[in-house]
Amino acid sequence: MSLRVRKESRSPMIQPRSRQLTTLLLVFAAVVFGLVLAGGFDFTPTGLAAPEPAAVPAPRPGSMPIQALPSFADLAEAVLPAVVSIDAVTIERGRGGRSPRGVDPFEFFFGPRRQRPDGQGPEERGEDPEEFRSDSGGSGFVISADGLIVTNNHVVQGATRLQVHLGDRFYAAEVKGTDPATDIALIKIDAGRDLVHLRLGDSDSLRVGDWVVAIGNPLLLEQTVTVGVVSAKGRQIGINDRSFENFIQTDAAINRGNSGGPLVSLSGEVVGIATAMNWGAENIGFAVPVNTLKVVLPQLREKGRVSRGYLGVTVGEVDHETAEAFGLESQEGALVATVEEGTPSEKAGIEHGDVIVEVDGRKVVRTRDLIDYVSAKGPGAKVTLSIIRDGKRIEKQVDLGERPALEPEEEAETSEGASGIEWLGLEYQDLTPGLRGNHGIPASVDGIFVSDVAASSPLFEEGVRPGDIIAEVNGRPVAGVDAFEDLVKNAPAGSFLRLYLRRFDPRGGRGGAFFAIVRVP
Repeated sequence: MSLRVRKESRSPMIQPRSRQLTTLLLVFAAVVFGLVLAGGFDFTPTGLAAPEPAAVPAPRPGSMPIQALPSFADLAEAVLPAVVSIDAVTIERGRGGRSPRGVDPFEFFFGPRRQRPDGQGPEERGEDPEEFRSDSGGSGFVISADGLIVTNNHVVQGATRLQVHLGDRFYAAEVKGTDPATDIALIKIDAGRDLVHLRLGDSDSLRVGDWVVAIGNPLLLEQTVTVGVVSAKGRQIGINDRSFENFIQTDAAINRGNSGGPLVSLSGEVVGIATAMNWGAENIGFAVPVNTLKVVLPQLREKGRVSRGYLGVTVGEVDHETAEAFGLESQEGALVATVEEGTPSEKAGIEHGDVIVEVDGRKVVRTRDLIDYVSAKGPGAKVTLSIIRDGKRIEKQVDLGERPALEPEEEAETSEGASGIEWLGLEYQDLTPGLRGNHGIPASVDGIFVSDVAASSPLFEEGVRPGDIIAEVNGRPVAGVDAFEDLVKNAPAGSFLRLYLRRFDPRGGRGGAFFAIVRVP
């Protein structure tokens, strides 16, 4: 029996499967080829790729990275327990509460002092009408566990009674020491327990732009925190002894009542003592650097006052024009403006016009270098001064005295005078017995009397005022008007005039002397 193969019966089943397989292979190959091709040309579809983070733009050359503002909450929480408010009561007789000089510096910088809320006078309150009570106050901060507190001298000056508010309690306080020259005072309370106290930092390390926090009791609002930056350093504003003024300027709000409160860094260390404000400005305040406190603090603790070494000279900075006028090689040094009679400097042979460039081998770059060093040495110490005089370097040894308290300066009276050299903008005249008597000018002083200074005068900006005496021009003495005009008129165009001026107090107080430097047109 033969078998017959039916080939046609398989053909309808094999052919469709073969075509499907071929199609699948072609599709698969196309997909693989497409992926390879797309990968090679970086054509990956956006929807299929993982999203990339947005690129951070590169900072511009010299620019600072953006930083989030810090929170001051932890800092305030740590510092506030050591900040106190101080109430000062002053009872005076027969003064009507006014300053003996007619101007209360506290009111000048901080506005009127607090008055009794009932508005009553002493008679209505049943008090002696010859007695006057004034209530003022400020802030302070604890610096030791046993209750030592730092504040401003003007907060406690003349106070009959002091009271400190710390936490929820009031404590009677006693004054341990005061230093009017730096406006620093040290008081003490007995709290019967160890107190939270603040660390003293380094004000020299502060930079303009650094964050600072002021804490105090402005306008009777206790425990107030304000924040700002150091806006300037080394300010002199003329409320104390200018020789020791070295204020930190800040835009951290300081108001009446902040006086004596701490200015702290972000590390919680005290870097300054809030002291004054510009009453007509917005957020321009001043603080005594804490390094000034650290210098006087040992003496305030031990003897209640500060003794300083004393040369007996007034000095000024050397600027570009001064250096050129005196023939100096640089602007470093302290220019001696006046030498007081009978002082250590006079005995040592120091003269006005000398430029002190070193003290005990230490370079004097600015006047503060000299003042701080001599003050810290103390009375009785010896110092060696290196001086430039007439272009030559000499040395003088000085036995330091003790710096006396400065008397307040009064403005000189104005007197009528004769016309002078037009470009100088001065009116001046010869000294007469009447002028000497009216203005307290000694017979030993020669020169011409300045009776008026125009606002447009180049000497006005140099501090020359009516009542001053021009004693020298370029180191040559001035005997009278004729001699003065000859010296000025014979000076070459474009050269400098060094005018040496004396200033006297007609009431017998301390006078002064200084150089005024102008260029001949």
